Amino acid sequence: MTERELAVMAAKAADDKRAEDIVVLNMKGISLIADYFIICHGNSEKQVQAIAREMKEKANEAEINVKRLEGFDDARWVLVDLGDVVAHIFHREERNYYNLERLWGDAPYEDIGEELYQ
Repeated sequence: MTERELAVMAAKAADDKRAEDIVVLNMKGISLIADYFIICHGNSEKQVQAIAREMKEKANEAEINVKRLEGFDDARWVLVDLGDVVAHIFHREERNYYNLERLWGDAPYEDIGEELYQ
């Protein structure tokens, strides 16, 4: 599975749990941490946890090792580290506060619209 396919898989998992405003940033050449960042949010702690849980389950099904899952218990900002793809799942209020899209403003948005709904 390519890094892009992994990003699409994680974004689909988020969409399956009704994550809002799903953004995929292409971090190649910008960050040494990952090739793609996924940023999305849920409207409650339970929804944030459900999104993270779904990403982890889909990764496990694809035999992708989840390297780290942080912030799950508080469910205000959950980080799911899939290696080349790192997902940031926020509670709505936290997303507005941290505004990662602005922080990584030089990263281009990856258009996965068609693939998200296949």
